Formats: sequence, structure tokens, C-alpha cells
Amino acid sequence: MDRPLWRPSQERIDASNIMALIGAVNARWGTDIADYDGLHAFSVAEAARFWTSLRDFAGVVAETWGETVIADPERIPGARFFPDARLNFAQNLLRRRDGTEALVFWGEDQVRRRMTWAELYDAVSVLARALRAMGLRPGDRVAAFMPNMPETIVAMLAAASVGAVWSSCSPDFGVQGVVDRFGQTEPRFLIAVEGYHYNGKAHDCLGKLAEIVAQLPTVERTVVVPYTRPAPDISGLGPTAVMLDDFLAGRAAGDIDFEQLPFNAPLYIMFSSGTTGAPKCIVHGAGGTLLQHLKEHKLHCDIKPGERLFYFTTCGWMMWNWLASGLAAEATLLLYDGSPFYPDGNVLFDFAQAEGMDVFGTSAKYIDALNKGGYAPKGTHDLSRVRLMTSTGSPLAPESFDYVYDKVKANIHLASISGGTDIISCFMLGNPTGPVWRGEIQAKGLGMATTVFDDEGQEVVGEKGELVCTNAFPSMPLGFWHDDDGSRYHDAYFARFPNVWCHGDFVEITEHGGFVIYGRSDAVLNPGGVRIGTAEIYRQVEKLDEVVEAIVIGQEWDNDTRVVLFVVLRPGLTLDDALADRIRRQIRANCTPRHVPARIVQVADIPRTKSGKITELAVRDVVHGRPVKNKEALANPEALDLFADRPELAG
Repeated sequence: MDRPLWRPSQERIDASNIMALIGAVNARWGTDIADYDGLHAFSVAEAARFWTSLRDFAGVVAETWGETVIADPERIPGARFFPDARLNFAQNLLRRRDGTEALVFWGEDQVRRRMTWAELYDAVSVLARALRAMGLRPGDRVAAFMPNMPETIVAMLAAASVGAVWSSCSPDFGVQGVVDRFGQTEPRFLIAVEGYHYNGKAHDCLGKLAEIVAQLPTVERTVVVPYTRPAPDISGLGPTAVMLDDFLAGRAAGDIDFEQLPFNAPLYIMFSSGTTGAPKCIVHGAGGTLLQHLKEHKLHCDIKPGERLFYFTTCGWMMWNWLASGLAAEATLLLYDGSPFYPDGNVLFDFAQAEGMDVFGTSAKYIDALNKGGYAPKGTHDLSRVRLMTSTGSPLAPESFDYVYDKVKANIHLASISGGTDIISCFMLGNPTGPVWRGEIQAKGLGMATTVFDDEGQEVVGEKGELVCTNAFPSMPLGFWHDDDGSRYHDAYFARFPNVWCHGDFVEITEHGGFVIYGRSDAVLNPGGVRIGTAEIYRQVEKLDEVVEAIVIGQEWDNDTRVVLFVVLRPGLTLDDALADRIRRQIRANCTPRHVPARIVQVADIPRTKSGKITELAVRDVVHGRPVKNKEALANPEALDLFADRPELAG
């Protein structure tokens, strides 16, 4: 029966921020919008009115706005939102200064800490004064080699308050991976942790940090944050290094002097995964990031002041930046650092129960791992406060939708979301006023003319094609760092279809107006000239109990492409002809004969990026004997060796 897995109650719809905004829009502009679809149509057709309405609804604080909402709106890229406005990003995240909780931190089972809004404001004010005292100016770069902990939030806000540009890596990055990123941005200030906890162990960072500092000649001050030990020996870091307490010594908390900057002043430099070369340095503006995140938090996630927002992320993934912006919606941030499976897979649900989590953000891979591990938190935890679970990082399989509703919580809004570092936000995501359909992302993002093009640039529904956005939106990058003529930025997103953002995802719009993602366009398989999304194969293979995970590539063979599937099996199992035949029959029965792999090969591990995404392109290069340009971008680069010179692929 074609029916949704979940529908919001009418009471829930009526109380939503979306309906409140619709009421404000109708009253202000004389429209008669009734629902989400009507609001989306308005947000695209009347972009200036929509973003103005959102700005006012969200209470964005600015020194001035000016008269123009969007300059050159038809230029993609080139449109500028609120070109005459002046504001400060951090000021909008620190609008509260009271005794309620702003941050709750769990560092595995080792550390528990809390900060009120007043304590957070004061901590930012002290660090901001220290940064100003060392001469940090708007546009200077600040880099962070940090876990997802309160000091990282404080440092980002302090940097933003003085107008500096922030970038971060998590401490599990290797030396070269950090230098490949920060070396391009030339930071003046580096904040770094001395160690971190993961999987029950303390990991020292000072050795790596010494090598990093030696290769970043622009760094004038390295501030070290204690985490695994109170007084580490930092003498090996050179004369620029100082402990955080010493850097802040003698400075009192007080009012923050928020630097008022243009709406499009740079805020963040984000990094692409870098698995096909040096990471791209993507520059995002303060105002666009703020508006887009407020839209996603307040409308798509329906966050109200005081709600408790969690996302499992590291500081090397854009979801950390997205999580931090939850402060602008006056949410309490629940920060977790460490393994989501230490001591076992219950730990994040322990966190949810203990801290009254309202929004549980995670990855598709985590949900699949819970399912494979036999966890059923619905029967072991009180999740009565959890009303929304979001998933991103890779497509969420239909079976994972079933798992969440069967084993996590029946009355929950499950929102698969998708966008990326490129736009520091989402093209399509949840709609708290609409139904959830199995295997589908619910809706186009408000203000985003998201659609699907075929190879000729024609819009298609019910057919697979390229994910595109045909209008300008506030969180489009300002450009790439050191790309003065904009050519690299243009070639990355706008070369395929002029004046249209082409994202590089292979997707389909469903009959419900939702989306299904079939994989990255550059990883699409092409046997016999037919395009096949890799996610279609993963969905079938990972249904089998024997298979833990899989990765599939196209191998160049006999003047064509043949499909090669690599599988990781449960411990103790070996791929034999019977299991290989079951895998092929599963794929053939649920996809097409062209999806059936020509070769199936067992491997012990699959390489993935720091944010947990499997790396099809890197595996493809190894299989073809081509060098992988940037192994430092991988969390487990040693896994690539498992794919080299496989005799199974030689004939």
C-alpha cells in the first residue's frame, strides 16, 4: 500500500514555525499561502520578499540592512544578497546571556561539561579581547585543530566577533592533511588540542602538532587547549606556543565589541574532501551562512528556543558549522566527541535520554551500522523527547527508514537531508509539516529552485538525472580561495549548464515531490552506455545479513565498463560461489541485469573520508593502477592497499 511512514499531527503542523512564517508572509504581502508547497513556490518566485520575511521572522541582528535585497538576482554566480547590510555572525549566535544551558558536552565517558549562555558569552568576550590584543583584524585567518568541544565553539565565535575567517580540522587528521588545508589559507592564529579521546583511548596530538606548526610559517601564535591532561609539555611546539589559560591571563569578561561587517564578508573557509587532489578551499560569507542556517534550523527542523540540538560530527565536517549555528535559533547544543560505538552502540541514545535531546542528527552509515548490530533503542531507552532524526553523509536506504520506525521510534520525523560543504547547507531536506515516504528525501529547500536536469538540460520528473539549482541563494560560496578570476569556481559548478548550479549528484524527483539520490555523478557506472547510480546497488547488497558494507566501481574492460563489487562480510565469513550467487540474484531481482556485477571481491575494509563517506573514485584509481592524489584526506588510507593488483580483476 502506497502510504507514508509518518505524518505530523494537525496540532504539530499548526504549532510549527513554518505555519507561523506563512501567517506572517500572508499578512505582510497579501498572499494566500496555505502550506509548504505554496511557501516554497513563493520563496522562489518572490525571492526578495521571502528572504526579507525570513530575516525578520528570525530576528536577525544587523547594524544596517540597506534598501537592496538581491543585487543582480539573475546572475548565477554573481547575485549578491543584502549588498548594503552590515552585521556580525557571532552577535547573532550570542543574543542570549542568561543562566540557562547553551552547551552540554560529553567526551566519550571521560568528560562531562556544561556552559550557560552567560558563561559562553563571557568566554567568547575574553578570547576575543586576547585576539584583538595580538592584532587580529577582519579578514585574518584563524585555524583550529580541535575536537567537537566547547572551546572550539568559543574560539569560532571569538574569531567571528572580530571579523576573522575560520577554518577547522579534527585532530584525527594526519599532518599532511592539515598542512594541505591550512597551508593554503595562511592563518595567523592556530588553536589546537593536546590530545583527544577515541574508542576508550587517549590519543596524543603534540607530536603531530609540532610538525604542523613547523610547516605553517604564517602562524604567529599557537594556543594549546588541554583535554586529556591538565598540564602537557608544549616546549616542542616552539616559541609561538602557549597554553589557553596563559593566553587569556589578565583579561576580564565584558561586553563584546562585535565587528560590523558586510553581509558577504568571509566567515568560513571550508575544505572539499580532497580525495582527487589538493582540497578546494571554499569561502562562505557570514550573512548567507547565517540566513541559510536559520532557515534550516527554524523552518525545516522546527527548532524552538530552548530545544536541545545534537549532531554527531567532527570539526572536519560541515555539519559542525551547521550545528554551531543552532545557537542563532536559541537552541542548546549537545556536543559529543569520540566514537559513537564506545563502549557500544547505545552511547548516543544514552546521551539522548540523559540530556533530553529534541533533534538527533547523524549519518546514514551510523543508522545502517545500528541496524546491522541488532540495536533496538525503542525498547532500551526513553526517547520521548526526540521528535526529529536527521540523516546525511550518504543516501539513506529504504531499509534504514524501516529500521528507524521499527526499532528507534514510531512517532518521529525522520528527515534525510542532502547538500554539502559546497553550499554549507542543503538543497533538499525535511518538511515538518509533510509526510515521510520510505526511501525519499521529503522536500526542496525553501528559497532553492532545486530540480533535476537530463543531459540536454531539460527538467525531468520520474527520471534520473543531474541535481541542479536554477536560482541564486544566499549561501552560494563567495568563491574559492586564491581563485582570483573565479575560473575554478565556475568550472566546478557552472560549466555543465550555464547560469545553473550543477551539484554533481545523480538523482530523481518522485511522484510525491521528494528526491531519491543514486550516488555521485562522477561515480556513476556506465556499463554498455547505461548510467547506473551506485546507491541502487548498495541498497540491495546491504540487505543481505552476511554483508556489512560494500563499495562498487566501474572497471574499464574490453572497450567497455564492467561493474565490480567489493564486499566486507561479517567476521568469520568467506565469500564463496553460493554467497556470490545470492548477491547477484538479489541485485538482478530488484534492479536490472545491467546492475549485476561482473566480479564480486571480498575485502577486509573500505576506505572512507574523515566524515565517513566511502571513496569510490580512490578505489577506482587504485584498481586501474593510477595514483591516489591525496591519501591524507582518508581516515584509513591503508585500506586502499586491499584493492591493488587483485587477481580476481585480471581476467
